[in-house]
Amino acid sequence: MNDSINTLDELLSDPMIKLVMERDRVQPAELRTLLEEKVRRADDDVAVNDRFVPPAHLMATTCHKLWLCS
Repeated sequence: MNDSINTLDELLSDPMIKLVMERDRVQPAELRTLLEEKVRRADDDVAVNDRFVPPAHLMATTCHKLWLCS
């Protein structure tokens, strides 16, 4: 059995997700629109914000690989 979900379509077709959405009166099309808009905005934010600082664990890994820290 494979529990991984790879796409939004797979997520929205999952029986448990459907039951929770029905209980909460969430429309699949509205959720899809909301999530796709969030992804689009995130992509736009990355393009605009070049001052991204990676998490500390990534900085430390790079630092050690380049022999910049002990």
